[in-house]
Amino acid sequence: MAPAPAAAPRPGVPRRRNPGGFTLVEVLVALAIVATAALAAQQAGQALLRTAERQPAQWLAQLCAHNAQVALRLEPAFPPPGTRELTCTQGGVEHTVQIAIDPTPNPSFRRVEVRVRPAGSDLVLTRLTTVLGRH
Repeated sequence: MAPAPAAAPRPGVPRRRNPGGFTLVEVLVALAIVATAALAAQQAGQALLRTAERQPAQWLAQLCAHNAQVALRLEPAFPPPGTRELTCTQGGVEHTVQIAIDPTPNPSFRRVEVRVRPAGSDLVLTRLTTVLGRH
């Protein structure tokens, strides 16, 4: 038996396209979505890296601030209002510690703010504030 002849397209009737594929617009939209997601992931990774790099420096600065507050609590005399500046070395890194002691409405208490920054820098790594009572 001979195969049946293919039907000739009728004039005026559009031919059907093969639906098995993507158009250029669909591919470009998908590419734009993937590029946006990749950019967001890269920025999130960079933020995580910056935080990981900054964490040891802040931890050492917190140790200096805490030590300064403890030293004030251990002083035998009630500290007068004013500002002090000292150096603190933690983990081989030198820090400048600024201690601001302010009066409060109750004369038996002082407000103490400790700011720590790397030596020679204006960047404050940590700031601790507390109230110190007369002992």
